[in-house]
Amino acid sequence: MASYLQEVLSMIMTTPNASTTAEPHINPVASPSTTSPSQTTISNIIAFLFSLSALRDWVKLIVLGGFFETCRRIVFGMYSKLISSFWMNAYFEDQDPCYNWLMVWLSKQPSWKKSRDVQISTQTYGAKSSSITLDGEDNYSSQFKSYRKLSYLPSLSVTYSLWYKGCYMNIIRTQQETRWYGDKENTLQISLLTRDRDILVHLLQEARQEYMAAQEHHMCIFVNDSMGNCWSHVASRAKRSMTSIILDPGVKELLLKDARDFLESKAWYSERGIPYRRGYLLWGAPGSGKSSLIHALAGELGLDVYVLSLGKAGLDDSSLNGLINQLPERCIALMEDVDAVFTHGLSRDSDAVDALANLPNPSRSPTASTPAPSNNRVTLSGLLNALDGVSAQEGRILFATTNKYSSLDSALRRPGRMDVHIEFKLASKYQARELFLRFFNPRNTPKIVEDNESDSGDSIGSADSGYASTHDTQLTVHSSFRENKFPIEKLKLLADDFAEAITEYGFSMAALQGYLMMYKTQPLEAVEQIGAWLQKEKEEHATKNQEAQTKKVGSLEEEKETLEQEVTKRVEKAVRERLEREKLEKELMEKKVESWLIERPL
Repeated sequence: MASYLQEVLSMIMTTPNASTTAEPHINPVASPSTTSPSQTTISNIIAFLFSLSALRDWVKLIVLGGFFETCRRIVFGMYSKLISSFWMNAYFEDQDPCYNWLMVWLSKQPSWKKSRDVQISTQTYGAKSSSITLDGEDNYSSQFKSYRKLSYLPSLSVTYSLWYKGCYMNIIRTQQETRWYGDKENTLQISLLTRDRDILVHLLQEARQEYMAAQEHHMCIFVNDSMGNCWSHVASRAKRSMTSIILDPGVKELLLKDARDFLESKAWYSERGIPYRRGYLLWGAPGSGKSSLIHALAGELGLDVYVLSLGKAGLDDSSLNGLINQLPERCIALMEDVDAVFTHGLSRDSDAVDALANLPNPSRSPTASTPAPSNNRVTLSGLLNALDGVSAQEGRILFATTNKYSSLDSALRRPGRMDVHIEFKLASKYQARELFLRFFNPRNTPKIVEDNESDSGDSIGSADSGYASTHDTQLTVHSSFRENKFPIEKLKLLADDFAEAITEYGFSMAALQGYLMMYKTQPLEAVEQIGAWLQKEKEEHATKNQEAQTKKVGSLEEEKETLEQEVTKRVEKAVRERLEREKLEKELMEKKVESWLIERPL
């Protein structure tokens, strides 16, 4: 191949029209014998190429263009470095709490309120502050069936300029899709024209203070997202007073004192080498106020609540451990209805999960009482390691609620994981009396009216009542707020009568609250009708118990019938196998006799 190229080049060099400067004495027809590949040298090729004027021009253009482009890049690079040295850029993702701080801070800036390019949203970023709402949004009107406040947000990919303490700054909000089911991720970029990082620190501190001021009477609630690998802010709830939680004397005071003592004892735990963690197990009847107490306690201590749903699809031991490690130091981690998770297949190890999932059960058909196989991959060992393992987060307060104390594994209930166990019983006479006084006390009436108009009376009674009567539509609800107020002495007498009519530990606080909600400002009627309501509730409970008993008996009979059929099938199978075996033995014996007779004839 190389020799062929040399021959081609030699032919080009010996052609008369190959160059405008060719010597006239050169023979135009060169004999192949007079030229050889050795005569074609690199110098001849270079001379030939440079003899072309167009090529010389192109070479000059390339060299000069490359030189000027290099100079341009150097100059602009130095200029960019010089300019960027005076700017400080900070990026904040929407999953980080700093993002919410800055959104609230931005909404309070006077220059921001004059912006002409905004995005309207109903998201409040955890702060229900009137300063981030549109004018007139605080007017509660009956014409709005679904009420949501509107707020201004920075538009996407739009640069906003404002001044902060004499420092010029730009703000840009961008959005991009993630790979998880088309979810969108928002990023806030802040650029400060300064070389002092303290300006950014002051900005974040001020934004955090603004956010905390907006959250002074609210608490944030976080849940693990659908992928189970991070926390998402879902709601902001008004703090609930501890006085609205009605328990037997000493219960909530004990819990509040113990939690405060824990939060103030970090140095004590560290000096003694004890893991800085505290766990509380609240167990008892449904609707007795477990979740309500946690809500009020979080507001009293100024802590956010992180709700951990162990039964959420896609959650496994690894993601659970990551969620626990992402918890902030001062917060409340809440696991509600842990017994339900255990009932639906939370096991001690992953092998048991796989075995249970793949175990065939042809003798039983799917019924309403048989839960479907769960895709939950959380094991008990993974949960225990996440709670108090080597990598477990410290400084958090763990609350777990359950209705069935005995269904929990002893390893989960032991001290170190669940240090304090508190039983919640059905309503006592003391609780019934205090609940009645709280409903109808004249000092609470304005508060009740306001809350019932805006939040459906959620500020009183239990937040986890779960009360639902099938006959509520047949009852007359008295909701007038213009009734005459009773004096406190009369209310105390009525409260005593109300408590006396209630069976001790016979009904939940949620059920009593549901009854009193029908007589918001009519305590006399509430006392007069309590007997009929109790009788009705007892009849309903008796009917439900009878239905449950009948269903249980029917289920037992069905299982008995299924078992009898299975036993009959096994007996019939055993009889058939025995008859077949005897038949084979008889045939074999006859063949042996025949062969013996043939060998030894008579």
